[in-house]
Amino acid sequence: MTMTAMNDFNDPLLGSHSKGYPRTQPPRRCSAIGAAGWNVLAGDLPLPLALLKREALEHNLAWMQARVRAWGIDLAPHGKTSMSPQLFRRQLDAGAWGLTFATVTQLAVGVAAGARRTLIANQVLSDEDLAGIQTLLRAHAGLRIAFLVDSLAQLALIEDWAQRHAGSLPFETLLEIGVEGARTGCRTHAQALALATRLRASAAVRLVGIEAYEGLGATGASAPDAAYARALMDRVHAVACECAARGLFETDEVLLSAGGSAIFDLVAERLKPALGVPVRGLLRSGCYVTHDHGVYRRMLGAVEERLGCGCDTSLRPALEVWATVQSCPEPGLAILAVGKRDISFDLALPVPILHAARGARAAQAAPAGWRISALNDQHAYLRWDVAPNAPQTPQAPAVGDRVGLGISHPCTTFDKWHWMPVVESDYRVSDAVSMHF
Repeated sequence: MTMTAMNDFNDPLLGSHSKGYPRTQPPRRCSAIGAAGWNVLAGDLPLPLALLKREALEHNLAWMQARVRAWGIDLAPHGKTSMSPQLFRRQLDAGAWGLTFATVTQLAVGVAAGARRTLIANQVLSDEDLAGIQTLLRAHAGLRIAFLVDSLAQLALIEDWAQRHAGSLPFETLLEIGVEGARTGCRTHAQALALATRLRASAAVRLVGIEAYEGLGATGASAPDAAYARALMDRVHAVACECAARGLFETDEVLLSAGGSAIFDLVAERLKPALGVPVRGLLRSGCYVTHDHGVYRRMLGAVEERLGCGCDTSLRPALEVWATVQSCPEPGLAILAVGKRDISFDLALPVPILHAARGARAAQAAPAGWRISALNDQHAYLRWDVAPNAPQTPQAPAVGDRVGLGISHPCTTFDKWHWMPVVESDYRVSDAVSMHF
C-alpha cells in the first residue's frame, strides 16, 4: 500500500455518500470532522445516527488496560468488534500488546492501521489466506501473525501449501482447546497432544502457544460460569504443561490466550501458569471498548460483584443510536425511523435510554415504561402502556422528537456504518472514526 493509499485508509474522505453525513456539507477527512462545529442535538447531522461518547470510550480503554496490568497479563483486543483503524490506534496507544482478528481480511485492516503483533482467533487453511499471510509478513518488518490450529486435517492443508511454495516462512500457530458441542478446538487431551507433537515435527509451522474461548458458555450467573471457565482452563493448563515438558513449543515466550467480553475475569487470572518457560497471557476481549446497554451490561453485573467494583468505576456504555419519531399512529405506539439496517438486534432489541424534543439542545432520560417491541428494515416500534381507550399520555413522544437508543452487542451495530462521530457530553461532535467491514 502506497503512503497516499495508507493515508486515505487511516484518514478517509467522508461525505454525503455515507449514512449519517450531512448532505448539505462538503466532504471532510475523518480527522477534520471534529473541527466542523456540529452538534447532534442541534440537528446538524441526519438521523438515524450511530455515535460514540468520548468520555465513556476513554474510560473503558483505561479501565481494561488497568485490569490486565493488575492481573499481570496483556491485552490483544478483538478487532472484529469495530474494524475501525482509529479505535485500533486508541487501543494500541492505551497499551494493548496487539490486536486479534477472525479473518486474514480483517487482519490486513489492522496491519494497515499499525498493528505489528496480531492473532487470528480462528483456523486458517485456504491457499488464498495462507498466501495472504505470507504477503503481509514479507511486506512489514517485525510483523507477527499467529493463528489457530485444531486438527491434523488442517495441518495437512498448511503443509501442502508450504510444499508448493518453496521458501515460505513458517506459520506461527496456537493449539486451540475446544468444548464438546461448541465451536472449534481439540475436544480431548489426547487429540491436543497428538496434534502438538505433529506441529513440532512440521517444517511448515511453529507451535508458539495455546488458545481457548470461554464465551459461549457464559450465562451471567457466577457459580456455573466459574465452574465452566475453571474446567476449560484446567484443560488448557494440562496441555500447556505437557507441551512445555516435551519441548513442543518453538518460541522464546509461550502465548496463552483466552477471553471474550462476558466472563473475561474468570480466565484472566489463569493465563500465566508456571511452565518452566516464559509465558505471556493474552486476553482477547473486544466489546469492552464501547460496552453496551444490553447483554454485556447484564454480564458485567456479575463481573463487578466478583471484582468488588461498582458501575461507576467499571465499563460504561459508549455507543448510542439516535432516531427520529416519524409517526404516532395509535395510543401507546410511536414509529422511529431506525431499523435492522442501522442497529444490532441479534442478541436483544435496542433499549430507549434518552429523549430530546424537537429543537431541544439537551436530552432527558427516557420514561421507564418505554420499550422497543420490534424492528423492521427501517422502522422501530416504540411502545408504552396506556389504559384502554385512553388518549395519549404525557410520556408519549411527539412526531419530530429524537430518541436515543442503547444497543445490545456492539459488533453488529458497528458493521452497519461506514463512520461514526465521537461526541462530548453535550453531543458536540469532537472527532470521528471510520469502519472497514
